[in-house]
Amino acid sequence: DCKLMMSETSLSFDAAVCIGRFQPPHRGHLALVRQALACAPWAVVVLGSAFQARTPKNPFSAAERAEMIRAALPEAERARVLFVPVRDVYDEPRGARSVRDGVSAALAGQGVPAVSVALVGHFKDPTSEYLNAFPQWRLQRLARVEAPDGTAVRDALFGAAGGDVAAALAPLAEALPDSTRQFLQTWSLRPEFATMELEWRMLRDYHAAWAVAPYPPVFVTVDAVVTCARHVLLIERGQSPGKGLLAVPGGFIEQRETVMQSTLRELEEETALAVSPEALQRAWRRTTVFDHPDRSQRGRMITHASWFDLGDGPLPAAHAGDDAASLRWWPLEQLAALEDRFHDDHFHMLDHFLEFMP
Repeated sequence: DCKLMMSETSLSFDAAVCIGRFQPPHRGHLALVRQALACAPWAVVVLGSAFQARTPKNPFSAAERAEMIRAALPEAERARVLFVPVRDVYDEPRGARSVRDGVSAALAGQGVPAVSVALVGHFKDPTSEYLNAFPQWRLQRLARVEAPDGTAVRDALFGAAGGDVAAALAPLAEALPDSTRQFLQTWSLRPEFATMELEWRMLRDYHAAWAVAPYPPVFVTVDAVVTCARHVLLIERGQSPGKGLLAVPGGFIEQRETVMQSTLRELEEETALAVSPEALQRAWRRTTVFDHPDRSQRGRMITHASWFDLGDGPLPAAHAGDDAASLRWWPLEQLAALEDRFHDDHFHMLDHFLEFMP
């Protein structure tokens, strides 16, 4: 049910790669995997968004997505599929290196010489530009399968009327393998589902509130990365989206404020940090704009993140206020192990300034 747009299926490849989020895997995704299996003895499925916290956009873990893909394939083909989980990195060269390294390691583990590699994919919109980041692999373009996509599936799952997930997914029977629909029905009984459903409804209402705007809104926010004595000040979010997740203090810029004024105000409101504004400005190191279109599920949100380093003195007093449920000074050495507990791109924001990831 998917037709190649270029006549390269006769070529012999050592392996074929598919890259995606597969949230969840649907008919279009499986067409890519089947084509990969048709043109090489090994298919490597790269699972994006693999290490972050669950969200309504990325509700399923890498292991759960791999389980769904395997279940949708004939048993004889499952052993020929390798899975490579990768994190979202808002730096294309770095992200491409991560994918290449992960694929190479997976193939090496099977003793496969990755000399000739195919990249199977299709260009649906600007989010598909990543396919151009792998010139060393031979691109195999597929026509897009016209069927409900992952967004439609997740909307049906979390918007199930009366909690009847089976009935909500029934109209998508042509888009989803039976095994995937069964997995989703079972998954909806887990505690993760209830949390994601609440987040999904909050975000749906948030987007609806801006539906009457003459243009799609672009929000401008500020965030504060504050370090002291090899610790960083983090809050636990008290409200959705991201309720219960870790974040740096921040919020929306106000009409008559500069970026620095908003940053200092939000820091005071969320942490009551016992450091004067003058001392904070002396501790300022740099400000970076984080503007990836997908960095926030609330919509197009551009933030100005400022790093303040208070040096090696004692940790200043602080207490949670405003939207924060709690706060804590976290040792920098512990950050790498907390990746799946962070809101939006705040983990990557910290790594940008503090460089604790390889």
